[in-house]
Amino acid sequence: MTTTAAQRRAQAKAEYDAFLAVCPSRKLLERISGKWVTLILAALGSGGSHQPGADCAGEPRPMRYSELSRLLAGVSQKMLTQTLRSLERDGLITRTATPTVPVTVSYELTDLGLSLHHMMRGLKTWAETHMDDVLTHRATYDTRTD
Repeated sequence: MTTTAAQRRAQAKAEYDAFLAVCPSRKLLERISGKWVTLILAALGSGGSHQPGADCAGEPRPMRYSELSRLLAGVSQKMLTQTLRSLERDGLITRTATPTVPVTVSYELTDLGLSLHHMMRGLKTWAETHMDDVLTHRATYDTRTD
């Protein structure tokens, strides 16, 4: 029995298992697990609202490159550009250039990106909420004498 290309793709999709070394979803996990991806998706999904300890629960909205750069303290121009390009390539964000002087470029979550944003916002919130617990455990671990 022969199978069509569409049937082979459907079969491969049904068999995605990131625990297997050959699964392509591993590359996707690697790409989306970086801190800058997490923070960019959290920022775009919250409309850039940022208050320490807040849940970033603003409405998603387009953000300009300069807004993202200011919000993401410590990100280099090169890293921000590379990360935005990879997110656009994966279909998680869209890039819109408006012909002004200078050109205005904004980024916005796609529906696919918005679905990932919800998880990333939760991850960011978890890290902020439990940082003291983790630091306490690290200190205890580092002073052990096994």
